[in-house]
Amino acid sequence: MKSLVTGGAGFIGSNLVDALVARGDQVKVLDNLATGKRANLEQAIAGGAELVEQSLTDRAAVDQLIASFKPETIFHLGAQIDVRRSVEDPAFDSQVNIGGTINLLESARKHDVARFVFSSTGGAIYGEAPADQIPTPETFVPAPEAPYGQAKYAAEGYMWLNQRLYGQSVVALRYGNVYGPRQDPLGEAGVIAIFCGKLIQGERPTVFGDGTQTRDYIYVDDVVAANLAAAEASVTGPINIGTGRETSVLELIDSLKPHAKADFTPVFEPARLGELPRSALDVARAHEELGWNAQVDLLEGMETTLEATIAAGI
Repeated sequence: MKSLVTGGAGFIGSNLVDALVARGDQVKVLDNLATGKRANLEQAIAGGAELVEQSLTDRAAVDQLIASFKPETIFHLGAQIDVRRSVEDPAFDSQVNIGGTINLLESARKHDVARFVFSSTGGAIYGEAPADQIPTPETFVPAPEAPYGQAKYAAEGYMWLNQRLYGQSVVALRYGNVYGPRQDPLGEAGVIAIFCGKLIQGERPTVFGDGTQTRDYIYVDDVVAANLAAAEASVTGPINIGTGRETSVLELIDSLKPHAKADFTPVFEPARLGELPRSALDVARAHEELGWNAQVDLLEGMETTLEATIAAGI
C-alpha cells in the first residue's frame, strides 16, 4: 500500500506514519517543518519512509509529488494549527487550511487516488453546543468561534463538493482534544502536554478561566487507529473521533498532582476570548461505521504522556 501523509512530521502525523511503516506501507511524508520536527520521523525514515519538505500551498509541488508517487491513500493532517494565529491572521490560516486542502483534493482527483482521509476538528467546528447536544453529534449545525474552525469546516465543504461532482471517496475525522507522546509541551495548544511540561519543570500550571471548562480528550494511538479504519472503509462525510466523555481542566490537574514534586496548584488567569465552556463528541457513528472505539483510558494516557515527556528531556 502506498500512503501519503501530509503533516507527517507533526505530533499526530508522525505517530500515524510509524503505524503505516510498521504494517509495511510505502510511505511518503509531505511537511514543510513549520511546526513538525524531522526528529519525529527518525524511526520511520529508518524503516523506509521518505520526507518531502514542501508546503501544501505550493500547488505545483503537491501535484508533482502525487503524480510521481501515485498513493492509494492520502492522510491529510497538514495544517496551520494555532487557533490564536488564525484569529490574528485569518487570511494565512485560510491559505493553508482551505487552499492547501483544495490543492490536495484536486491532485488526488486528477491522479485517481482511491481514498482521502482528512483530519478535521470537533469542538472548533461545532462551537458552543447547548446542553442537550453534548456529546455533540455530526448532525449538529456547526458554528465555529475562530477562523481555524471555520477554515476546517470550509475545507470539509470542498471535500463534499468533490464527492458530489466527481464521486471522490472522502471522509473527515473530527477529533476531540488529541494528546500523547510527541505533543509539544512548550506549544500554545495541547493542555495535557503543557501541564506535563510544567510539572517536570517544577512550575505551577496556568488555568484560563475557572478551570471548570470541559473537553473530550482522546489519546493519539486511538486517533491513529481511527485513521487506519477510515482508510479501509467506504463511508463518507464527517465522523467524530473522541471518547464521548467530558473532563475539566481542574480534573486534569488533580490527576497529575500525585506525580508533582513541587507545588502544582493552578495559577488562574482571565478566560480567553472564544473559550468553549463545554465540549464532548458523540462517537456513535465511528463505532457503527468504522467499528472503532477509543481504547486508552485518560489516566493511563496521561501517565504515558508524562513518561514520554520526561524521556524526551523536556
